[in-house]
Amino acid sequence: MRSTEEIVKSLRDALGGVGVVLPSLRVDPVTAASDEPFALVDLGRCNVRTAEQLTDVLRSLPVREALRARVRQVNREPKSR
Repeated sequence: MRSTEEIVKSLRDALGGVGVVLPSLRVDPVTAASDEPFALVDLGRCNVRTAEQLTDVLRSLPVREALRARVRQVNREPKSR
């Protein structure tokens, strides 16, 4: 498995390839300093135009029916507290 830093770079490159820039995209510093094997990815904040571009890109992608069914299933499951 790739490191969190490699994943962040790959995500930044992929987003940039479709014209989306998340200026605050980074490895989360708190979890990076923890004992967890992989830190969280902090997507950060973006302006409305960037959010709109990201939405357009995501909506243009084909979604496999199996993924759609799984998301619906998870959304119906009761939340544990």
